[in-house]
Amino acid sequence: MNEGKVIRFLLVGLPTGLLLLGVGSMFYSHMSIDEEPFDPNEEVRLQAASLNRREVNQADLERYLDTLANRIGERNTQLPGKLESSAVWIESTLGQSNIGYDIERQGFKAGGTEVRNLIAELPGTTRRDEIVVVGAHYDTVPGSPGANDNGTGVAAMIALGQAFAGDPQERTIRFVAFVNEEPPYFHTEEMGSLVYARRCRERGDDIKAMISLETIGYFSDEPGSQKFPEGLEEEFPDTGDFLVFVGNEASRFVTDSAEAAFARGCDIPSIAGVFPESIPGVAWSDHWSFWQVDYPAVMVTDTAPFRYPHYHEDSDTVDKVDMEKFTEAVKGLEAVVRTWANP
Repeated sequence: MNEGKVIRFLLVGLPTGLLLLGVGSMFYSHMSIDEEPFDPNEEVRLQAASLNRREVNQADLERYLDTLANRIGERNTQLPGKLESSAVWIESTLGQSNIGYDIERQGFKAGGTEVRNLIAELPGTTRRDEIVVVGAHYDTVPGSPGANDNGTGVAAMIALGQAFAGDPQERTIRFVAFVNEEPPYFHTEEMGSLVYARRCRERGDDIKAMISLETIGYFSDEPGSQKFPEGLEEEFPDTGDFLVFVGNEASRFVTDSAEAAFARGCDIPSIAGVFPESIPGVAWSDHWSFWQVDYPAVMVTDTAPFRYPHYHEDSDTVDKVDMEKFTEAVKGLEAVVRTWANP
């Protein structure tokens, strides 16, 4: 190479090479940043939370129910102090000082009262953007201490959060406590789960499955103890010793997969069904809110008023809950969440 060519190379080739090297370095750095955890302290938080992980057990569930139904009692916007006590207790129980989750608050006003949903998230690994929601409403109907409706759902949600603490699955799991499921907010713009589901849809959250834990602690071995809406009586047993997984047509897959995983995970009998929303009971919980924004969702329930004589009454107390069967059922629900979170 003669002297002129060397000079031209240095003047043109070298700056170009440096430019390309800089662009490549920026691209690599950007890609590396994208691969970092959203929270730089995530690994440390998960390790700390794992120290609090505990298998689903009856003692924990009894303690959670006692707090909700006995120590707090009726909790709704007519008793804002009690509703706030419930929210604070759920947040502190799932939060950093106890089980170890960071808690997100979604606040809004309902009837002039500040209320909030509470979200504890376990980030996923290989399918982090895909989400499983485990939800339960923590309010009660006016006049009821709400042990079964829905103390059992909240207690189960917290116990499941503890069973997965610091143990990421393939998909992200969100444990969500919803406010305002009961009247006068039921199926209105101020229903907590509808507020949450709409925000998820607006953000483009990829929710693959949602399960609503709704009134799951009452069982009976007496023939004739189980009722069903008109037209369905001959399709199901008349003894109320089982749980039902209820979905709509768009949620058929998650409904069937939930029941199958539950059956593998525990000895409580179970039934899965896909029904029109017009049938009484089918849309009577927070899964309905997710249906409104086209997310697949299923409710698990002991069928509430079709079996439970204390539904929405002041007699819905802890002594009505079959703790042994309830505990077994929550173990089955852990199998459902684990199956959904690791497709």
